Amino acid sequence: MNCLKTGHRCRILFTGFWMMGLILMFSSCASQSANQHRIYNSNQKTSSHKKVALHEFYGKASYYGPQFHGKKTASGEIFDQHALTAAHPSLAFGTRCRVTNLKNGKQVVVRINDRGPFVKGRILDLSYQAANAIGAVADGVVEVKVEVLKK
Repeated sequence: MNCLKTGHRCRILFTGFWMMGLILMFSSCASQSANQHRIYNSNQKTSSHKKVALHEFYGKASYYGPQFHGKKTASGEIFDQHALTAAHPSLAFGTRCRVTNLKNGKQVVVRINDRGPFVKGRILDLSYQAANAIGAVADGVVEVKVEVLKK
């Protein structure tokens, strides 16, 4: 009843609650994108290392970068060689995987956003940034352990 008499005060309260909702929504989006670009080293103790892997597999990974930068991926997003992403033949888009370079133990968490690799014997194509994070750029192709993380 009070809102009917003082409609102006009610609108101010409603607008305030609406704006708080927007702020909370955008702040959660910002924290998600910040986590997307986090690089993990096997010596670091982070909460991501505690995430339970749904399953793991081993094989060879390569990387792709400048020649595909700015082009559309199979998921429809634009490929960014500086993002921590990867291509896999069948994992669902958006799946997060922890990739460990078996040569040096360095790790990175990537998000699957493309299909590939299209070279026999390889299981994963990393973005340039992801490959650089695990020290795979100089070698080009490295033996890796891929752990599919629980979402």
